[in-house]
Amino acid sequence: MNVLMIYPEYPDTYWSFKHALKFISKKAAVPPLGLITVSAMLPVKWQKKLVDLNIEKLENKDLAWADFVFLSGMYVQKDSVNEILDRCRDFPARIIAGGPLFTQDFENYPQIDHFILNEAEITLPVFLKDLQHNTLKRIYRTDKFADLSLTPVPDYHLLKMKDYAFMNMQVTRGCPFNCDFCEITALLGHKMRIKSSQQVLKELDTLYELNWRGSVSVVDDNFIGNRKVVKNSILPEMINWMETHKYPFKFNAQTSINLADDSQLLQLMLSAGFTSTFIGIETPVEESLQSCHKVQNENRDLLENVKQIQQAGLQVSGGFIVGFDSDTETVFQRQVDFIQKSGIVSAMVGLLNAPKNTELYRQMEREKRLTVDATGSNTDFTMNFTPKMNQRKLLEGYHHIIKSIYEAKPYYRRIRAMLRNYKPGKVGSSQLNLSRIRAFIRSVFVLGLLNKGRFEYWKLIIWTIFKRPNLFIDAVTMAVYGYHYRTVYGLRGAQGILPNKL
Repeated sequence: MNVLMIYPEYPDTYWSFKHALKFISKKAAVPPLGLITVSAMLPVKWQKKLVDLNIEKLENKDLAWADFVFLSGMYVQKDSVNEILDRCRDFPARIIAGGPLFTQDFENYPQIDHFILNEAEITLPVFLKDLQHNTLKRIYRTDKFADLSLTPVPDYHLLKMKDYAFMNMQVTRGCPFNCDFCEITALLGHKMRIKSSQQVLKELDTLYELNWRGSVSVVDDNFIGNRKVVKNSILPEMINWMETHKYPFKFNAQTSINLADDSQLLQLMLSAGFTSTFIGIETPVEESLQSCHKVQNENRDLLENVKQIQQAGLQVSGGFIVGFDSDTETVFQRQVDFIQKSGIVSAMVGLLNAPKNTELYRQMEREKRLTVDATGSNTDFTMNFTPKMNQRKLLEGYHHIIKSIYEAKPYYRRIRAMLRNYKPGKVGSSQLNLSRIRAFIRSVFVLGLLNKGRFEYWKLIIWTIFKRPNLFIDAVTMAVYGYHYRTVYGLRGAQGILPNKL
């Protein structure tokens, strides 16, 4: 079999980093980990080719070559998925689809021949067996969760590594918590399933042997969901591996805020080469945390927790939400104040949406408040249900948050607040190289000369040189991120002109 694996294009979103990637001459942030993991589960004699539309074009000759087209995607990639399916109509290859979009929405794709839904470790072997016996069904799905000991090392060799800013890997699946707006547990369950330390090291070996050096994103929805195993097995083995290989990687992860409660875990992550973590803060309003069952964030000093993690040596980026039923008009300034005081530079603020199969979706369905399908992007000024707050006031308040945290002056002030509080470890520290020097020169040209926030840019550069010179690379990186965020959110320079979306 000739298998063409196609990954759809991301639109211009908060997480695409398209405008920041130009500074370092990269085309995409991360590769399609799901597809290259599925690829490793296919028969070794099959010929495989990957086309990631985020870095390259899909050619007709690739479609003509293929016996099977394997397609994966998320909600935010729906438009690109439709374009791919239109292209495939003129070719005989059978289309096999899986991943989050199709697992939750397969009924809307009659043109797809076969669906490998849920987790491929369970459903793909059944498909392959039926293929061998010429008894293929259209839909393969399961209500069970996979044993991650069966998950192979992804086919990293299929990637054009030079086009990506990060490599990525997965250590765990699932989340022990039950936030009512989150689709993770609907897809992957509450029980934490974890790869063995030997599997993790094998993936690190593979990346190392393919000459990758630099950033590796651990894509787990909650890396510390089972702290005992992560502390006693995964991290000690990663530390030994990193020491033996002279620290070739820097890791980032997603964790819950209770990371702040465990100083030993923080130290282990730092020693293993972790330099940053994304945390779902959501809101500083206790009533809203309770209403969405965000129990891990309740009854704690979130601001102090963020500072504890920063002082331990990890940069913190965060997710924030407005539009909860319990939100009042005071929430907007409270969000701004929290974000500015916390020094969370990358603050992804979105309007609340209700993804399919979540408790929030079922609630909105019962209350007949659903309006449209969610876009999959929580930073595009849209909601898929009618909020309790007046919708115009909600949008105006949301715009107020974005302007107040991403206009040049408050944004650069927040970078300095983070750099004051942040105490990086020696492991995984940034080093100057040719790519970073080029990125700095481009930042001088774009942010220091052409951008309306150029005064704030130079103020940051000078402040960093005199106050925190060891964090110069971090400061420039965050300045570049700010350029991307302002572009995505529709801000222009320091004036903060927003598109008229009301």
